[in-house]
Amino acid sequence: MPQPRAADEVFVYAREGAELRDFLALVERFNRRSPNPTRWRPVVTTADDPLGRLVEERRGDVVILAGRNGGKARTIRRLHESGFLVLADKPWLVEPGDLEHVRASLDGWPLAAEIMTGRHDVAAGLVKRLVGAAEIFGAFRDDGPAIEQESVHHLEKLVDGAPLRRPWWFFDVRAQGSGPVDIPTHVVDQAQWLVDGDAVAPVLLSARAWSTRVPAEAFRRITGEAGFPRELEPFVDGDTLSYRCNAELVYQIGRVTASAATRWNLLPLPGGGDASHSVAHGTRADVRLEQSARTDHRRRIFVEPRTDAAGVVRTLRDMVTTWQAEFPGIEAVPAAPDAFEVIVPPPLDGGHETHFTRVLDEFLTLVDERRWPAERAARTLAKYTLLADAAAKTR
Repeated sequence: MPQPRAADEVFVYAREGAELRDFLALVERFNRRSPNPTRWRPVVTTADDPLGRLVEERRGDVVILAGRNGGKARTIRRLHESGFLVLADKPWLVEPGDLEHVRASLDGWPLAAEIMTGRHDVAAGLVKRLVGAAEIFGAFRDDGPAIEQESVHHLEKLVDGAPLRRPWWFFDVRAQGSGPVDIPTHVVDQAQWLVDGDAVAPVLLSARAWSTRVPAEAFRRITGEAGFPRELEPFVDGDTLSYRCNAELVYQIGRVTASAATRWNLLPLPGGGDASHSVAHGTRADVRLEQSARTDHRRRIFVEPRTDAAGVVRTLRDMVTTWQAEFPGIEAVPAAPDAFEVIVPPPLDGGHETHFTRVLDEFLTLVDERRWPAERAARTLAKYTLLADAAAKTR
């Protein structure tokens, strides 16, 4: 829906081409949708050096960046040093050398912030509350990874019933980012949040990366390209592209060990889709957030007592009762043997798109109050320092 603190007129700087046309078509689709249409009025400037034109003409004070990730760290730094406020999609870092630009962009005002939606998700927020309740969760266990996170995405899939078209450069890790720096940007942020570790620098213990094989026929379907562009030749063997998009990281935040596995499959199974699974292991109970075929592809929260099940369940039900004013209709019900599910009525969360609205509102509040979020800046830098280390170790 329209953001009252942002002008409807937006200035778009880009090179001429299919990506600009696709972006403008998407804006038009949002403007025409029902319900909650937007009312953006794009004013487009095309140039060989769109960033230079933007800085020179300075027709606004906030720049929002998305798209190709290669070079993004340098772009954010130039905008930051030119006095612009920046809200940029992840990942900021594609290669280890980008870290110096990230550090410079986070070193004081003007504000540079990530588009990081996970902390605005209702289910994730409830998981954090459950983990923070010592009578339910206890403390993080120390006999292995206390946080285990896994996500599975698919290169070829349908969105709103239509095949998702990806640009060819999505398969170039120099432009998109490799497995260790892409999806883990969100995953590590969630782990930092769960352990209240925003002031603690995570330390990498191990990292590995591997490729998904993309046949030429699948590449044509996904991108609409007639064949592999010349830029992708270093990653092509015969009629198959090797896309290094998968990763496993093990790291520590203070005394808590976390593991993250993120991978891309070519196609989902029939009736399947993207999936994610996150579990926090506590001394009294495990708290699990899952979205998969087993949960009918809905994000569902489970509490699995490990000791004093009666006490854990009693406290869980009492806590859920206290949430009724904030989350009407929420309830805790028996699920699998020795587990309970915290059921969140669907109307309580408007879906992933609403998270972007909350991110923008939070960003504009910081701008309006000219409030420097020192803790967030430190957290972001610590996270990218970890991911730069992972990228270097998996080259």
